[in-house]
Amino acid sequence: MAGSTGSIAHDPTVALPPPGETAGAVGWLRQNLFSSPLNALLTFLALYVIYIAVPPAIRWAFIDADWAGTTREACHSGGACWVFIRVWFARLMYGLYPDAQVWRINVGYALAVVAGALLFVPRFPWKPWVVTFLLVVYPIIAFVLFVGGTFRVSLVSLTVVLALVAGTVARFAPALRERAWAPRWRQGYPAFVVAALAWLALAGRLPGGAPLTVSVQPWPLVETRLWGGLFITLVIGTVGIVGSLPLGIVLALGRRSNMPVVRAICVVFIEVWRGVPLITVLFMASNMFPLFMPEGVNLDKLLRALLGVAIFSAAYMAEVVRGGLQAIPKGQYEAAAALGLGYWRTTGLVVLPQALKIVIPGIVNNFIGLFKDTTLVLIIGLFDFLGMAQAASSDAHWVGYAVEGYVFTGVGFWIFCFSMSRYSQRLERRLRTAR
Repeated sequence: MAGSTGSIAHDPTVALPPPGETAGAVGWLRQNLFSSPLNALLTFLALYVIYIAVPPAIRWAFIDADWAGTTREACHSGGACWVFIRVWFARLMYGLYPDAQVWRINVGYALAVVAGALLFVPRFPWKPWVVTFLLVVYPIIAFVLFVGGTFRVSLVSLTVVLALVAGTVARFAPALRERAWAPRWRQGYPAFVVAALAWLALAGRLPGGAPLTVSVQPWPLVETRLWGGLFITLVIGTVGIVGSLPLGIVLALGRRSNMPVVRAICVVFIEVWRGVPLITVLFMASNMFPLFMPEGVNLDKLLRALLGVAIFSAAYMAEVVRGGLQAIPKGQYEAAAALGLGYWRTTGLVVLPQALKIVIPGIVNNFIGLFKDTTLVLIIGLFDFLGMAQAASSDAHWVGYAVEGYVFTGVGFWIFCFSMSRYSQRLERRLRTAR
């Protein structure tokens, strides 16, 4: 070929493969582990630490560990004595809850897991109702299951509740909107509620003076002083998380309010609760709060701890949400005002959804911190997951196996906290807020 120089010129339209030094496993190693002399030195140092630390840990935890047996004498190999965890497993999970009644806790767990799993189904059509069940119905079911004892059910109140539920279903359920009776029910629903409330006000007692209530005892009473282990950790953590978020949102909105009195109350509330440690809050709730109650009124210790944890966490949550509110551009408020939206519709439909999406990492960080702080309830006599492990290792027959208890509880806390972190990242990716 004329003008040939013995080489073929590169065609710019043909894509060439990347250099081997920047692609594949070699490229990843060069970019992440050996990108500079300092990074290479740190990589070799980390590998050395792993070499001297991980193999002995694996040998202690798995290879030389004792797994079978029911007594201390079964632990003789020099490794971890997981027999200790096996013997105390029920107490670590449920505390002193009666063994014959543990099924009630398991039923509560199963209901929560099934309802929560439905929320992860992408196209499940009844998600709003699942959320309503978890936030409204499930707490009542859980209380009846976990506490038990005798319940006095007011027939009048039950009628009102059923009326409200039926009306709500008929009003908002998409599958019922097309029914022939649905429009007529929605028209008569207010009158039905008024009639039920009038009955509640005028017919509270029968002519003979007996209360219009029914006593029900589905299963024996289990006092909260017997609750413990992972069970009470989940109860305190869940109630604190569910209670702190809405209260924190209200406090954040109040702190940014244009009304001086509302703003001052919210500022004082937030700063006071953020200015004291959680240990002090729990101590005050357990020992000082009953002194301010009227004579004969005594709230359960666990209930006082739940209120203290939720309010304490809400103060921190308020500042996280306020940061998200301040990140919303002023143009969003002006656009909402141009559309004729009032304060509440602007906040609920425009501002708050964007603010909460921005601060997802901060919200979940607060949730994780709150879940780990549940271990502090030990100071008021509630034996949580970690507290029960410490109590088990203090048993005279099992002295010397505290490390196994700490490792087991540490892995348990890591599983829950890591799960919350991963779900947070998944939610950010789905909402396209991750960076």
